[in-house]
Amino acid sequence: MPTVRLIPCLALLLAAAPVHAQAIGQRYQETAVRIIEAAVADSAAWGRIAELTDRFGPRLSGSESLERAIDWIMDQMRRDSLENVRGEPVMVPRWVRGEESAELVSPRRARLAMLGLGGSVGTPRGGITAEVMVVGSREELRRRAPEARGRIVLFDVPFTSYGATVQYRLNAAAWAAEVGAVAALIRSVASYSIRSPHTGAMRYDSGVTRQIPAAALSVEDAAMLHRMADRGERVVIRLVMGARTLPEVPSRNVIGELVGRELPEEVVVMGGHIDSWDVGTGAMDDAGGVVAAWEALRLLRRLGLRPRRTIRVVGWTNEENGLRGATAYRDRYAAALDNHVLAIESDGGVFSPTGFGFSGSDSAFAIVTEIGSLLERIGAGRITRGGGGADIGPIMARGVPGMGLSVDGSRYFWFHHSEGDTVDKLDPAEVARCVAALAVMAWVVAELPERLPRAAPGAQDR
Repeated sequence: MPTVRLIPCLALLLAAAPVHAQAIGQRYQETAVRIIEAAVADSAAWGRIAELTDRFGPRLSGSESLERAIDWIMDQMRRDSLENVRGEPVMVPRWVRGEESAELVSPRRARLAMLGLGGSVGTPRGGITAEVMVVGSREELRRRAPEARGRIVLFDVPFTSYGATVQYRLNAAAWAAEVGAVAALIRSVASYSIRSPHTGAMRYDSGVTRQIPAAALSVEDAAMLHRMADRGERVVIRLVMGARTLPEVPSRNVIGELVGRELPEEVVVMGGHIDSWDVGTGAMDDAGGVVAAWEALRLLRRLGLRPRRTIRVVGWTNEENGLRGATAYRDRYAAALDNHVLAIESDGGVFSPTGFGFSGSDSAFAIVTEIGSLLERIGAGRITRGGGGADIGPIMARGVPGMGLSVDGSRYFWFHHSEGDTVDKLDPAEVARCVAALAVMAWVVAELPERLPRAAPGAQDR
């Protein structure tokens, strides 16, 4: 008799358990293995990154090279038989670097390794020659504010984390202008350097009427100037920058799809940004992210895996200095965002994948965690709380669950925004595993019988 009573009790317990989530690993394991084995079988993705970056080089917003790269991608996507391939118009800013240099005048003469920061104004035609004031923080600048007038302020701030250290790149010009400086320099935002300066976007504070030039020095040169100043030597630099901002020009977000067989109006969107800075060739940041997502979609099509929902790949334009592509996408699809099931971004370099970071409801997190178990065989199964990216940020703010590909980023800030961002820094096998991770995650989410649940309206997604 006790045995007879336990059987229905066990059935009730199983019915109450989240068998939907528990079954995902088993339900899709065979297909996931098939996708992974196909992805890691060759180096096609690395080869495509190499061709894109070798052929078109750096792709700063507003440049001819970016637009030619977009034309080529759309042509290649059509050759891959992706569906609804298109370029969606976006107006983007156009900043031109021009000729630039930084020269140490005193206590000795030497050429310094520098890159102007994106969006900076230029110097007067003859450049600026001024004494340098070196500070280690904004707080030190505030304490020594009277000394800054008429000087070039150098922020020599060691890299801790990108989020913390990048504040100096973004705000150095505004902070220095506030106290009367004539130009601002920063130690490059880099975790390692071989005297390689790193550029990136900066901004002017609307509350500060003076706009002064801003540039990055290599880690080594910034540290040298700091040592000179600490010894009491008078440090003088001549800074020349031909930077200028021209009228906005048209660009495009580039899009290709694998249309869903049952629910084509429901979309899983994934991708990265196709623009880059005007140094290096933008292989790591972020041609690799765009190509990995594109190759994931091509792979699914080649394997005949048409999902229940549509998977859309996007190469967003103007991420580096404006996010115009991201906001244009949000605005274009504003009425369809309720049917965006998930947004996935890859913008951290296509190094060895470790998993994904996810922002969304607790129930959705449980589901994507189960999907992650399918990627454990390639070391990419770890799903963490908090994820997304700059280009999917605007639609995440409208309630779309977001996810960012997590990779071994230990070398990312060695090359980020520098001449060193070239395809040789990427390993073909690691790129292939990134393709596998993106393909499995996107396909399973697009194939699930029910869409990922969202947080209730007004609830705080994590």
